Amino acid sequence: MDVNLTRLLVLTAFCSLLPAQSSGPVKSGIDIDGMDKSCKPCDDFYRYANGTFLDKNPIPARYSNWGTFGILGEANRERLKTILEAAAASKAPARSNERRIGDFYSSCMDTAAIDARGAKPIDAELKMVAGVSSRAGLVKVLNNLQRAQAASLFGLYSSPDAKNTSEIVLYLGTGGLSLPDRDYYFRDDEKSKEIRAQFVKHVARMLVLLGDDAAAAAAAANNVLAFETERAAVRLTRADRRNPDKTYNKMDLAALEKASPTFDWKGLLANNRIPAGTAIIVSEPKAVEQIEQQFATAELNTWKTWLRWAVVRNAATELSKPFYDEDFAFQQTVLNGVKEQRPRWQVCATATDGLLGEALGEVFVKKHFPPEAKRRMLELVENLRAALREELANAAWLEEATKQNALKKLNAFYPKIGYPDRFRDYAGVSISARDYFGNARGAAIADRQYDLAKIGKPVDRNDWSMTPPTVNAYYSPLRNEIAFPAGILQPPFFDLNADDAANYGAIGTVIGHEMGHGFDDQGSKFAADGSLTNWWTDSDRKKFEARAQCITDEFNTLEVGGGLPNHNGKLVTGEALGDLGGVTLAFKAYQRSLQGKPAPVIDGFTGEQRFFLSFTRVWARHFRPEAARLRIQTDPHPLDRWRAIGTLQNVPEFHKAFQCKLGDAMVRPPEKQCKLW
Repeated sequence: MDVNLTRLLVLTAFCSLLPAQSSGPVKSGIDIDGMDKSCKPCDDFYRYANGTFLDKNPIPARYSNWGTFGILGEANRERLKTILEAAAASKAPARSNERRIGDFYSSCMDTAAIDARGAKPIDAELKMVAGVSSRAGLVKVLNNLQRAQAASLFGLYSSPDAKNTSEIVLYLGTGGLSLPDRDYYFRDDEKSKEIRAQFVKHVARMLVLLGDDAAAAAAAANNVLAFETERAAVRLTRADRRNPDKTYNKMDLAALEKASPTFDWKGLLANNRIPAGTAIIVSEPKAVEQIEQQFATAELNTWKTWLRWAVVRNAATELSKPFYDEDFAFQQTVLNGVKEQRPRWQVCATATDGLLGEALGEVFVKKHFPPEAKRRMLELVENLRAALREELANAAWLEEATKQNALKKLNAFYPKIGYPDRFRDYAGVSISARDYFGNARGAAIADRQYDLAKIGKPVDRNDWSMTPPTVNAYYSPLRNEIAFPAGILQPPFFDLNADDAANYGAIGTVIGHEMGHGFDDQGSKFAADGSLTNWWTDSDRKKFEARAQCITDEFNTLEVGGGLPNHNGKLVTGEALGDLGGVTLAFKAYQRSLQGKPAPVIDGFTGEQRFFLSFTRVWARHFRPEAARLRIQTDPHPLDRWRAIGTLQNVPEFHKAFQCKLGDAMVRPPEKQCKLW
C-alpha cells in the first residue's frame, strides 16, 4: 500500500459482510460530521467528503502528516502502551516473550541510563574504525560493521529467487547513502540545495558530539557529502527500481569477486552465516563496481571519516539525548517538517513493535482482533477475488492465452488475514531491562540472522513482512500473496457493525488495491507461481502498457499545487493502478452482494454514494510541505488527496452516483479516462 530501501514491499460466494444485526438502525459507517457539504461533490469530492474532518484535525506538532491512518496508528500505539506497561510491571518468567517485550520497553523508557552512557555504546566500533591502517584492514572493518548492523554498504536479505520461486536465495541490495534518494544529491532546485547544506551541517554537528573540533567536523562533513555523491551517481532512479527486469541480476561468488576484487565477499557470507554456494541476486551491479572504484581512488581517511559518520548515524536514536535530538533535527524537522518529538512511550512502543513485533503482536491480536473479524475478512477477500475473476473472464481486450494465465494467477493468490498462524520464537534473543542500545542492536542482529537463515530452505507461507499491529497492507509478487495485518482491520477501514457499503468502500478497496498489484506495471511481470515470467502475449502486453500509460500521463499532469512539484507518473503508476482497480473491483463486488435488491438509503445517502464516501474517507490526510515534497520525490504512492481525486475522475459509477457531468472537475474527458479492467 505503506528495512532496506531496495526492498520493495512490497496485499465464490458473495456473502454479506454484515454480522447478524440487532433490531436497531443499521450503522452507515460514514463520517457525516467530517464532510464539508458546502463544497459540491463534483467540484472537489475530497473536500466534500473530508473537509470538516481535516479542518478539525490539524497536524499535531509531533507528526509530518495526519489523518485516518495516523489516528488509527496512534490508537493502536495506545493499545500497545497498555500491553507493554503491563508486561514491564509483571513478574513474567525470564526469557518468556512477556518478559522480553516488557524489559525491552523498560530499557527504552530509561532515558536517565541512556543519557548517562553518552556515546559509550559505540566506542568499540569507533575504535575499530580509528585503527584502520590499510585497505585490507578497511575491508575487514566494513564486514564487521555490516555484521553488527553498525554501518552497511549493502542490504542483505532472503527472498524467493524471482526465476525459481521454490528456492530461497540471498538478495544483495544497495546501501551507503544518507539522504532519502539518489536524486537528492543532484537536484539543483533551491530546496534541494538547502537540504544538502543542512545535511552537511547535520553531519558536522554529529561529529562534534563525538569530540571533533568544529573546523575539522565541517571539513569532514563536506567530504561525506562528496563521497556519497560519487556513490549515488551510478544508482538507479526510484522509477527504474520498480522494474524487476533491471534489478534481477543473478551472480555467484566468483562474479561478485570479479566486480569488486578488493571486497571480502567470502568474509561477508561467512560473517552472516550464509552458505558460500548460494545464488545471489544483485539489485544494482554498477553499485558494486562503484564501491570497487572508491576502494581504488578514495583516500583511506575519507573512508574512515565516512565510517565514523555511518556508525553514529545508525546508532543515534539509541544514544543519549544530544545524539537523538540532532538526528531528529535533520531527519524529522528538515526532511519532514515535524515540530516536536513524540512522547517517549510512543518511541518505545514503536521500537518494540519494530524489533519484537510478533511477540508483541501475539498479545495485540488476542485483545483487539476477534476471530469473527478474520472470518468476515476472508469472506470479503473471496468476494473481491470473484469480482476480479469475472472481470478477467470478460476482458474483451485480452486474448484467451493471456486470460487463462491471469485467471491462474488470481486463483493462486494466497490471502493472509490479521496475524501469522504460528508466531515467531524469540528464544535466541536476549533482552535486558537496563541496556537499551544492547537490546536494540542485539534484536536487530537476531532479526537479520533469522531472515538470512531461510536461505536454502523451502518457502514458508507463515512468514509476514509486517507486524500484526501495523496499519497497512501489502502484496508480494514473489510469493503471490496479499496480507492485511490486524492493525488496519479496525474502523474506519473495517467495521463489523457497519453497513456493507462502508466496508466495501473502505477495506474492500484496500483488498482490491492489493489484488490489483498482481496486475500492475510491476506485479504483472510475475506469474502465478511468483516467478519473473512473461505470461502475456506480445499484443496484450502492448495493450496493457497503453492502459498503464494513461495513468502515468494523468499523474504527470495533475497539478499538486502549494509550490510542490507534480508527481512522477512513472513512479506512482503501480499504486495508482492499484487504487483504480481496487475501487472498480470493490464496487462491483458490493453491487453483487446486493443480489439485485436496492441498497438502503442511510443518513440520506444511497449505498453507491456511501461506498465512494467511505473510499475517500480512507485517504483523509494532510501533509506538511516538507513531508509532501519528500513523498512526491521518493514514494511510489501519490499524495492521499490525489489518490482519491485522481482515481474517481476515471470512475463512471462515481459520476453517476453523484450526478457529475462532463466539464465538472471530478470528471476527466471520456477520451482521457483510464481503465484497466
